[in-house]
Amino acid sequence: MVKKSQSASSGRLAQRIASALQARKTNQLYRQRLLVESPQGPMLRVAGETLLSFCSNDYLGLAADLRLQVAMQEAANLYGSGSGASHLVTGHTSAHAALEEELAEFTGRERALLFSSGYMTNLGVLSALVTKNDTVLEDKLNHASLLDGGLFSGARFRRYRHLNTANLQRQLKTDAGQGNARFVVSDGVFSMDGDVAPLAELMNLCENHEATLVLDDAHGFGVLGKQGGGLAEFIRETGVVVNSQRLPVLIGTFGKAFGTAGAFVAGDESLIEFLIQFCRPYIYTTALPAVIAQATRVSLKIVQNETWRREYLNDLIRVFRQGCSDLNIELTNSNTPIQGLLLGTPERALQLSALLREEGILSTAIRPPTVPPGTSRLRLTLTAAHSMAEVNTLLVALERCLPQLISPNSELS
Repeated sequence: MVKKSQSASSGRLAQRIASALQARKTNQLYRQRLLVESPQGPMLRVAGETLLSFCSNDYLGLAADLRLQVAMQEAANLYGSGSGASHLVTGHTSAHAALEEELAEFTGRERALLFSSGYMTNLGVLSALVTKNDTVLEDKLNHASLLDGGLFSGARFRRYRHLNTANLQRQLKTDAGQGNARFVVSDGVFSMDGDVAPLAELMNLCENHEATLVLDDAHGFGVLGKQGGGLAEFIRETGVVVNSQRLPVLIGTFGKAFGTAGAFVAGDESLIEFLIQFCRPYIYTTALPAVIAQATRVSLKIVQNETWRREYLNDLIRVFRQGCSDLNIELTNSNTPIQGLLLGTPERALQLSALLREEGILSTAIRPPTVPPGTSRLRLTLTAAHSMAEVNTLLVALERCLPQLISPNSELS
């Protein structure tokens, strides 16, 4: 009887898996991994083919920087390759401690805390800070890790319309008096559209309605601000007051502009101590390898000191957007390295990606559930490692390929 029950259960699971996979394929939503055989850079070796890539988050071109490699090699001689344990056991080294101190100074906070990934940071921070009696209000287009963190917390969960502070204000007024605390959660730079959160307005709303603001600036750090301090620094340069009282929870990652891996949260002393004591993904996860922490220390200095990288990147963004405007190519409203070319259906996004690949250009199709239905796109990203000639190559290829697309109302057979 037990064997029959187990067999039936396994059969139902297999059927469920097969059905879900087939649905993804039928709806042109099936994802496949690329096999990259080279360091990150404008030119990637993919499955034996050399392609000009416009789909990397390596915004400042640091992922293959020799200085970071040397720092890793030297740290490996000192610390070895792995951390061996969580931060609270034996995994916390002097490299981790130094990086946390430097990140605190970089962000203008009292302390910073390292995590192994951005996803785990968002899950951990929100699930630790938020209780089931609280309310979480999130931008509708927040990254999945922020949405999951809010949902996993068990709190009353609400989503406000993208960048719509009037809609957020109405929800804050409606929810007034309900629950113990309220949290407003937003990306700094939105990963698929490239637009930025209205940080000044969010801070004002949170002050006026006694809510705590949580900002994940994964795609803003390194890119925005004179020294790469992200959206907070960028807004501060306009005269807006941004400090740990108005923005108490600030999150960032190293896998984008910093060119390494891992993530952090910055805030006041009590916030960081609370997370060390109560954040389960921090407590029960093996520490980020010290070699990565040491390389990130080097990267952090480069991000701050080599301002030409941001200046040049901004030049590339302006040239690309102007070129698209001249070609009547409509992009998302973004002045960041993330440039979304909306195509509507998964079929059109896949077709344009394939046409560009025939031209020697790599740009993967982004489809639901990563983006809302009807907004499938190419997420074109520029980096400081690209040349102006390479950006012009992309523009020429888009001009040649876009007229070949199926109509928005057609479907591939």
